[in-house]
Amino acid sequence: MTCDEAKILLHALLDNELDAGHAREVEAHIASCPDCAAEFAAQREMQRVLADTDLRYAAPASLRARIEASLPQPQRRQPTRRSVLRGFAMGSAVSALAASGVVAVVLRQDDQQRILSEVVSAHLRSLQAGHLIDVVSTDQHTVKPWFNGKLDVAPPVIDLTAQGFTLVGGRLDYIDARAIGAVVYKRRQHVINLFVSQTSNAEYRAPKTETMQGFNCRRWGNRGLNFWAVSDIGADELAEFVDKFEAAMKANVEG
Repeated sequence: MTCDEAKILLHALLDNELDAGHAREVEAHIASCPDCAAEFAAQREMQRVLADTDLRYAAPASLRARIEASLPQPQRRQPTRRSVLRGFAMGSAVSALAASGVVAVVLRQDDQQRILSEVVSAHLRSLQAGHLIDVVSTDQHTVKPWFNGKLDVAPPVIDLTAQGFTLVGGRLDYIDARAIGAVVYKRRQHVINLFVSQTSNAEYRAPKTETMQGFNCRRWGNRGLNFWAVSDIGADELAEFVDKFEAAMKANVEG
C-alpha cells in the first residue's frame, strides 16, 4: 500500500469503517511509515479534542418563555358532538394519507442512502492495489467496446483529457446486487470513479452532491441511466467534472 492510498483510508480507519482486511493493511502501512503514522496520530488527537469539547448551546428558559408569550393565543369555544366526530374522521383520513406518504419518502431516502453507501464502498475497494481498472486505456474507443456483452447497456465513455480530467480505463463493479460499469478518470493524482447503471426512469434528475466517509459523491439521472461520480477532490471540482461530462455527452447525442 502506498502513502497516497493509506492517507485516503485514514479517516475510515479512525472511524472504524473499514473491514478487517483493509484495516490490517492500513495499520501495517502506518507501522512502517513515520509520515502516515504522524498524520494518523494528528487526526486521532483532533477527534479526541472534538469529542471532549462541549459544543452544544442550551438556550435559557427565559427565551422559551418570551417566545411562548409572543405567540397569539387561540380562541377556545365549546365543541359540539358533530364537530368532534367530523374532525376525528377527517383527521384520521389525513393522518393515514400523510403517514403512508411519509413512510414512502423515508423508504426511498433509506434506499438511496444504502446505495450511496455501496457506491462509496466500491470506490474505496477500487483504491486498493490491482482493483482500480480492468481495461487500461486513455482511448474511449477502446474502453467503451470492452463493456459490450458484459452489461445490458454499456456506459457512455467520454474523453475529457482536454478539460483536465484524464480517462484511464474502466472496470465492472457491483452495486445493489447487480453488475454495473465504472469508468475511471484522474484529476492530477486523484481518482474519480464514474459508476453507471441502467434504470427504467428516463426522466432527467439534476445533479446533487453528498458527502460520505470523507468522499464527495455527485449523483444524477439522464437518458435512462443513473450516474454516481465519487472522488476525494473538492465538491466544486467534482461538479465541474459532471458538467463537462454532461455537456460532452449531450454534444455526442446531438452530433
